[in-house]
Amino acid sequence: MPYLIDTHCHLHDKEFFDTDEAEKILAESYRNNVKKIICIGTSHKDSLAARDFAANHDNVFWTYGIHPNEASSLSYLEPIFTGDCESMIAIGEVGLDYHHDGYDRTAQIKLFEQMLQLAADNDLPISFHVREAFDDFFPIVANFSTIRGVVHSFSDNKKNLRRILNETDFYVGVNGMATYSTLPTPPIERILLETDAPFLAPVPHRGEKNKPTYVPDIAWWLSQKLELSPEEVASITTGNASKLFKF
Repeated sequence: MPYLIDTHCHLHDKEFFDTDEAEKILAESYRNNVKKIICIGTSHKDSLAARDFAANHDNVFWTYGIHPNEASSLSYLEPIFTGDCESMIAIGEVGLDYHHDGYDRTAQIKLFEQMLQLAADNDLPISFHVREAFDDFFPIVANFSTIRGVVHSFSDNKKNLRRILNETDFYVGVNGMATYSTLPTPPIERILLETDAPFLAPVPHRGEKNKPTYVPDIAWWLSQKLELSPEEVASITTGNASKLFKF
């Protein structure tokens, strides 16, 4: 059986996982065939916590990101490349989020463009967070022709999925939300598996704290949906992740 990858989780975040719990989950995930895990940064401080967590585990990688909801509190993009970023494999999660009242569209766009430029300058892929903001997202990313990445936790409509598939080369993150919703499903050659742990636990674990251990449940659901074997889902999605993140 090909191994699986959790391409988006927050296992490093001590608000949700204490040290002992995180270590147990890592061991459990490895036994469950989830052999690589990407811890995603959401602020400068959180990204460095992801870095420190990854430094202690050979199968854990990290990203540097500032979530769009942090945009209004930033006056500049803090420097991050200090010579100890060997395991950093992407920029993210970054993007646009217009869901909550009072969002600062101008600040979000400015931050997003800074992060896109950072990724372009350093030839790094991006984990995109896009929520109710695709009308701005597409023209902005079109200005960065070399950008590659994944639209994390896609939760929008068929029209915007088609635009991702037809207008970009981006992958699409599929997580536990797909197992209990009516979201459109991307083709397997464009899918990355993720958990977004501790959020969005898949069926049959709804109501529990999510964890990378549950990636096989997402893969199994996807195999039923796309009429593929679990081995095919594992092989293709792991290949997609390895190609994007170059690990």
